[in-house]
Amino acid sequence: MGDLIDTLLSHLALEEDEYWDEENDRLQNAGLSGTAIYLEAQENRRHRSENRKRLYLIRNELLPNPREGTPWQRLHSSSSDRGFITTMGIDVSTFEYLLQSGFALLWNTTPIPRPDQPMTAPPRVNSRSLDPAGGLGLILHYLNSTMRDVSLMEIFALIPSTVNRYLDFCLDILLSVLRQIPEGVIRWLEGDEFQENNSLIVARHPLLMGAFGTMDGLNLPVQESPDQEIENATFNGWLHEHFVSSVIAFGATGM
Repeated sequence: MGDLIDTLLSHLALEEDEYWDEENDRLQNAGLSGTAIYLEAQENRRHRSENRKRLYLIRNELLPNPREGTPWQRLHSSSSDRGFITTMGIDVSTFEYLLQSGFALLWNTTPIPRPDQPMTAPPRVNSRSLDPAGGLGLILHYLNSTMRDVSLMEIFALIPSTVNRYLDFCLDILLSVLRQIPEGVIRWLEGDEFQENNSLIVARHPLLMGAFGTMDGLNLPVQESPDQEIENATFNGWLHEHFVSSVIAFGATGM
């Protein structure tokens, strides 16, 4: 009886050893697979970063003067509503309204941030590659499409560092303008204005009493940020791309 018990215990110990050997092998293989996935992701990120660094143009590959004979200059001088809406999302009168509502003033009176000069220095407007209209056109082209920066370089005849610096600068002053004009205010409709919007909706959809507008979501594609926190915040796991998700609300009149 004692020999039988010893034999059974030996078998159990052997089976337990085999189980843990298999478990260790499984965990090791899982660890290796995870490491391989991580390394592949890092390699893909590095490859995309290198591709972005190669996608630029130098001065000799661009038109010589950003203020003369560029595709932007041709578009601006055409004063074509169709061309403006196609490339910038607004018509000529709206473009001029934004320009005269503070964009031109801020462009001419605000120094563009540079690492080699203090913000207290007077703006060197005459030495800038673009005039106020060009600055507004640049940021609206950027906001209205998903084009690469290299396309902006071609359209405005600007080198990469100038494109990046002007985009940051123009985005700030455009935001300041939109915060000041009445059309840029986000507010709820009241009184007669609400009734006007509701009447338009009821005329088309009689059962929608009390409605005044529409709300929708929009995913705006963005480049992958080198900042890990921003990269994580903008990554959409469902779509496997980077987006800034926005909610857009507008009344029945389109405002």
